[in-house]
Amino acid sequence: MEKLTFYALSAPEKLDRIGAYLSERLSRDVARHRYGYVCIAMEALDQLLMACHCQSINLFVESFLKMVRKLLEADKPNLQILGTNSFVKFANIEEDTASYHRSYDFFVSRFSEMCHSNYEDPDIRTKIRMAGIKGLQGVVRKTINDELQANIWDPQHMDKIVPSLLFNLQSGEGTESRSPSPLQASEKERESPAELTERCFRELLGRAAYGNIKNAVTPVLMHLDNHSLWEGKTFAVRCFKIIMYSIQSQHSHLVIQQLLGHVDANSKSSATVRAGIVEVLLEAAGIAASGSVGPTVLEVFNTLLRHLRLSVDYELTGSYNCTNIGTKIIKEHEERQLQEAVIRTIGSFANTLPTYQRSEVMLFIMGKIPIPGMHPMLPSTGSGELHQTLPNSFLDPLLSFALLEDAEIRLLVLEILVSLIDRHDNLPKFSSISIISDISVLKLKVDKCSRQDNLFMKKHAQHLYRHVYLCSKEQSSVQPHFEKLYSLLALISMELANEEVVVDLIRVALALQDLALSSEETLPVYSRCAVHALSSAYLNLISQLTTVPAFCQHVHEVIEMRQKESPYLLPEDVFIENPKIPKTLEKLEGELLFQQAKITEVLGGSGYNTERLATPYVPQFTDEDRLSKRKSIGETISLQVEVESRNSPEKEERTPAEEITFETLKNAIVDSVGVEEQEKERRRQVVEKFQKAPFEEIAAHCGARATMLQSKLNQIFEITIRPPPSPSGTITSSYGQTQSRSVPVYEMKFPDLCVY
Repeated sequence: MEKLTFYALSAPEKLDRIGAYLSERLSRDVARHRYGYVCIAMEALDQLLMACHCQSINLFVESFLKMVRKLLEADKPNLQILGTNSFVKFANIEEDTASYHRSYDFFVSRFSEMCHSNYEDPDIRTKIRMAGIKGLQGVVRKTINDELQANIWDPQHMDKIVPSLLFNLQSGEGTESRSPSPLQASEKERESPAELTERCFRELLGRAAYGNIKNAVTPVLMHLDNHSLWEGKTFAVRCFKIIMYSIQSQHSHLVIQQLLGHVDANSKSSATVRAGIVEVLLEAAGIAASGSVGPTVLEVFNTLLRHLRLSVDYELTGSYNCTNIGTKIIKEHEERQLQEAVIRTIGSFANTLPTYQRSEVMLFIMGKIPIPGMHPMLPSTGSGELHQTLPNSFLDPLLSFALLEDAEIRLLVLEILVSLIDRHDNLPKFSSISIISDISVLKLKVDKCSRQDNLFMKKHAQHLYRHVYLCSKEQSSVQPHFEKLYSLLALISMELANEEVVVDLIRVALALQDLALSSEETLPVYSRCAVHALSSAYLNLISQLTTVPAFCQHVHEVIEMRQKESPYLLPEDVFIENPKIPKTLEKLEGELLFQQAKITEVLGGSGYNTERLATPYVPQFTDEDRLSKRKSIGETISLQVEVESRNSPEKEERTPAEEITFETLKNAIVDSVGVEEQEKERRRQVVEKFQKAPFEEIAAHCGARATMLQSKLNQIFEITIRPPPSPSGTITSSYGQTQSRSVPVYEMKFPDLCVY
């Protein structure tokens, strides 16, 4: 062998003749069943191939591949394995020159066939299958970098290679535990077909370029379809985990798109199949989310929402109405499982997105919900700052949902809101409402409020406060609602609180206490106790955050008094499985209540705005209330009319506008003599309101008047800028024609009698 190798290296032009001779000898020995000589000839070919890397090796390789082919076609398993091992050695050689006349089609087909071997002896069967897997790995390695070769990514090859690998990956799932013990086998022998297959599959996917991903994934989808492997889910999930972690991350969105297309293609399949594909999508999307950019994000949600709607339709109608497969009865519980899978996938995928994209997605989903009068526009993307995470176009419709009668929707909105405001993971610390004597044990993360956050609160604070107030007022609110309201108040204090916000939050907490005490509100006893408990828990938290000792002392005293005399006003007795609340709530007063005057006094001494603190909080009412069927907006309108009429300089001429209130109509009917006194009282109330009411409230009342004034001014400017032709004369052009000239009003000369 040494002499032969030396001769071949010193006279490389003889190499093809040496190869042809060995090939001929080997063919003859195979035919005569002289397998000892077959092994010698094959070893000689192997050694020559490993030693000679000269330019003329191509012709020798032809002889070599011809012999490998001869061995693979033989019936004897040992010859097939011998041929495969030789091919693998050849596959690992990097040739100096590319070859354009070689074809590997036979090898792809034969190795794929060996992967599916059903040989009777299980040990030999395993060896044949492993040889097939190694052979496919060799073909991929040999052809992947050779530009002149037939493309291994073509569907005709992939449709053989991928199912062969998946077959072995699947068949190895239950047999791994039966592998021999480490003492009985060497490392190579211990390796199972499934492990080898996984390595080979990962290598194949890792080499896939952008344009080849589709051809590699399509056979996977077909295999899972053909063998009904979506229902079990575990194998399908395992396949796609291998795919997602093996391909280059920038290509991951292509796999997601194929899965989405497959969900669409299976829209008429059984719910279990669809649920299986969605579960796989859930896993794959979680891995791919970081690399998903552009339209893929919304495409995922659009497809999932479409299938959620389809599933609900199927559940309601009870069958698929499909022309080509007829009517097919569906199972409700399976559709429910699918719906849950879709919702989990939406949540999981959204959870991995940047915060600003989450708001886009939620706005997109809200746009799909048919609520009358809701047509939100998508916000512009930006950084993770809160004023971009919660733009007007998203926050306004979101808070509108918080006013709906449906308690579940209100809870969902609160959950969305708190998760977006919480940027320092403080939310788990406020998941339940309780009186914490020392909040330092919570180890809260509090950052200084940024300029952007201040701007956000200037714009939206009143909006948020009114929703806290109105949600507390809802009779259908139960423990989870109050817990989320507490989380919302606490997180605003953590994330967005400057001095003005702290003052307003304290005013809101005191307003909640007044709401629970109010005899006008028809709140049930549980709701009253819950609002008291919410107010006390929040004041306990905010007092410790402000670190004003006298404020903390007052709150502590009230809580202590409640613990002794009326524990049903504290969260520990209200927010439990069986709330300990009385049948009726007696009138509360004195030391059981937080006193606005006392809090104003102690905080005023520490530099807080006493005037603002002393003013009770009154929620603003806006157009959104139409969604909640509340009529409170009427009060605002009548108040605006009254404010306008009282403060108008042309009061004498607007007497009819003044009288359009219920009170004045009643007086007109009764012909009361105390009209003047009532007039004075009403004026006094309006003046007092303008002196003491918060600025936001006055601004809301005066908005309509300012708009009317602006419209009048616009009319005046219209007349001034484009006046009618002037009566003050005409001008003559150079051609002798007369034309009318427009003169501005302020230049017109009027007769004295016309001037007033």
